[in-house]
Amino acid sequence: MRCGMVIDTSRCVACHACEIACKSANNVPEGVFWNRVLTDGGSGIETLAGEYPNGTISVMPVSCQHCENPACVKVCPVGATYKDPETGVVRQDYEKCIGCRMCMSACPYTGVRSFNWDEPKYMLDFATGDAEVPPHQGHTVEKCTFCYQRISQGQTPACMVLCPGRARFWGDLDDPDSEVSRLIREREYKQLLPEEGTKPSVYYLV
Repeated sequence: MRCGMVIDTSRCVACHACEIACKSANNVPEGVFWNRVLTDGGSGIETLAGEYPNGTISVMPVSCQHCENPACVKVCPVGATYKDPETGVVRQDYEKCIGCRMCMSACPYTGVRSFNWDEPKYMLDFATGDAEVPPHQGHTVEKCTFCYQRISQGQTPACMVLCPGRARFWGDLDDPDSEVSRLIREREYKQLLPEEGTKPSVYYLV
């Protein structure tokens, strides 16, 4: 099995609901986002390039690409960054992480990982989200987990739950009959930095 996600960029409206769902479900610390929705247009966020009525903007949700050939796994000296053998999900073991940030340096996808310089801080004085999420720790690297606590129970990642445009699709890329496999077989798509040879498990329909 190789878990993967397909994102239809024509359906994404940059509402950031996926960001908030991810942050809440995984109790992500204040100031940290595992999932970001980026826009390419004008000089500011969510602004158009060009002039009315011919303005243009493109939307790109970005998080860990859960690569089939992850550069981060190769450089981690203690095995804290590893690829789950059953799902293909690239995971982080906070207990093993020594904070060397080699994974951050090796990853070609800028900004998908964050480093907790201190003990994590939160806006609320109680944990939110899924009970199975491991506690965040200081001096460790963290990132999107494809909501492993959910997919291991047969559920979908949290970022899909609130998406009003239903722009995200989830499934087994090794199964030719899965929805994600069908979509990348029938639709034109792109991947981020394919020249890096990491073979991302996230596909963007165009």
